[in-house]
Amino acid sequence: MILGITGSSGAGKSTVCEILEEKYNMKIINADKIARELSKKGTRYIADIIEKFGKNIVDENGELKRKKLAEIIYSDPVKREELNSCTFKYIKEEIEKQIRQTEKNKDIAIDAPLLFESGLDKICDKVIGVVSKKELQLDRIVARDNVDYDHANMRLDAQQDAEFYRKNCDMIIENNYDIENIERQIKEKVTL
Repeated sequence: MILGITGSSGAGKSTVCEILEEKYNMKIINADKIARELSKKGTRYIADIIEKFGKNIVDENGELKRKKLAEIIYSDPVKREELNSCTFKYIKEEIEKQIRQTEKNKDIAIDAPLLFESGLDKICDKVIGVVSKKELQLDRIVARDNVDYDHANMRLDAQQDAEFYRKNCDMIIENNYDIENIERQIKEKVTL
């Protein structure tokens, strides 16, 4: 089985994936981690990013300036779409490769904030949307990414809201509570 795990920033996708890995022995494929790996100096992906955004998007060592790129894409929807169309291609290739390399009877969860936008939902048997109260998401983003509330709010405003996930996902996990509550929801809603 391939599960898609999606939701906006700070909703708690990683928490759900940690539970699936620890309690259900699922292989987790994390789209954000893949994107970080792909964006290392000298990759085809970085060459494409430089072509689209200019040489000032990397530092003097050829490393991606993540904060600068984030500022651009969260303030300009056209640039965000350009980045996404480029990124999706590389991430999908790598995710499909990792799926092929996974042992036959192992269940897989794909942790991808842009699961629907990238088309990855089409390779999933079921999609779980992780949603949370916006105030909690803002607190989590600020603490995790060391950004201010204005930046965190701008990031959330550029993403799908909880209603989108409620409409488009097979199941919803509410992450406003503690770990035990999330574990109970997974046990009740996810058939593995």
